Amino acid sequence: MFNATSSALLNHSPQIEGANFLNLLIVDDDLAVREACRDVAHSLGFNTRMAESAEQAYRLLDAANTDAVLLDLRLPGAGGLDALHTIRKRRADALVIVVTGYGTVKSAVQAMKDGAYDYVTKPFSMEELRLLLERVAGHLRLKTENRLLRETIKSRHGFGNIIGRAPDMEKLYRIIAKAGQTSHPVLILGESGTGKELVAKSIHFAGIFRSKPFIPVDCGSLVPTLIESELFGHVRGAFTGATNPKDGLLAIAEGGTVFLDEIGELPVDLQAKLLRAIQEKEIRPVGSVKRVPINVRILAATNRDLEHAVADGTFRRDLFFRLNVLTLRIPALRERRQDIPLLVAHFLERIGHDAGTEKTISDEALKALLSYDWPGNVRELENSLERACALSSANEIQLRDLPTQLYSAPIERVGVSQPPNGIIPIAELEKHTILNALTQVNGDKMLAARLLGIGKTTLYRKLKEYESQTWSMGQSTGARSGA
Repeated sequence: MFNATSSALLNHSPQIEGANFLNLLIVDDDLAVREACRDVAHSLGFNTRMAESAEQAYRLLDAANTDAVLLDLRLPGAGGLDALHTIRKRRADALVIVVTGYGTVKSAVQAMKDGAYDYVTKPFSMEELRLLLERVAGHLRLKTENRLLRETIKSRHGFGNIIGRAPDMEKLYRIIAKAGQTSHPVLILGESGTGKELVAKSIHFAGIFRSKPFIPVDCGSLVPTLIESELFGHVRGAFTGATNPKDGLLAIAEGGTVFLDEIGELPVDLQAKLLRAIQEKEIRPVGSVKRVPINVRILAATNRDLEHAVADGTFRRDLFFRLNVLTLRIPALRERRQDIPLLVAHFLERIGHDAGTEKTISDEALKALLSYDWPGNVRELENSLERACALSSANEIQLRDLPTQLYSAPIERVGVSQPPNGIIPIAELEKHTILNALTQVNGDKMLAARLLGIGKTTLYRKLKEYESQTWSMGQSTGARSGA
């Protein structure tokens, strides 16, 4: 039935830009036709799934996102038009291309009236199918761009609750819009305070999971002995204190999204269990012998270099590749300084609204904000403005109202010696900013973390790194003096 032309067509067809974000479901009872259609779709960058019956197609539709369906109108056990109606009901946004025999074009016309996007008659060539799928991909891409445009119009300076108009942020918005329409795992990279959870929420609420739960999990703040119970749940009596059974977060988020923040802090033994849960789509609660099926999307975030962690053996290579299907990198605030005035205006408007006053900022104070490197990124900026508004009785924020580290000369402020080339490493500035903040608050780590705009877990980890560096330097000095 399928007219195979030259295989060279598959090998040399250019992939459609962005098509690899699209999922195609091929429904046909003929295995040869299904496989041939799959090969054409793969050559264009589509992700494909195949079904040989309407019932199997319905199950696949419920299990994962589908952008387009290639539907044979002659299926065993179900009328083609009935299957079309059911698919349209279950996935109203999916484009349906019906496949019909040469003598039943009338059915195809009726299918078009009932909502099908297009049709193709058997036998058809690979070139004919390729052109049709290219048109489908273009249509879907245009829909995504239009949705992105509507979101941008609704939020004049960004996407959803994310603020920024820098080129890197515009690129990020486009990827978020596309990622929202898939069910693939997403790895979100960025420094502390850049807004990784905000990006994860945008992906969730921009896509097909928006009506389902969004469950954030801070892997860095959970007690190691309780992480497994939190993720997978436990049965009664599984351990001391487990007087009642508890559902894990992966089960509670059924049909929705689990956001694993600071995934790099997850212990290696639990990384293996998480990988198995993602691959097998099932979990085993602590103390139970039964496995529980799950249907969740995984979004993960980290400020660590996971590739380096893989090389060090502190992060599993197979889990890294499983999570790294789609990667988003959020730029640091110092990389998009042009967005600082927008962010300042946004935060001051919110703070002023909560206080019932109108808050503004002087030009001198704004210049100080623009010249600062923001190791704590957007979170540090927000906390600095909240502190300034709390300490100032006037409606206009002045330079003197800002934290001193924002307007003092960096070298004088942190005590870093001037290097020969005049360039101070960001890591060195960050270290002395943190230590200086701890000195100012008399060692109160919780207060220091809040004022710096970083998480307490990040602060503790940084302090451990600094202690390790000091110990290493001491050992090296001792070795030299002993020599």
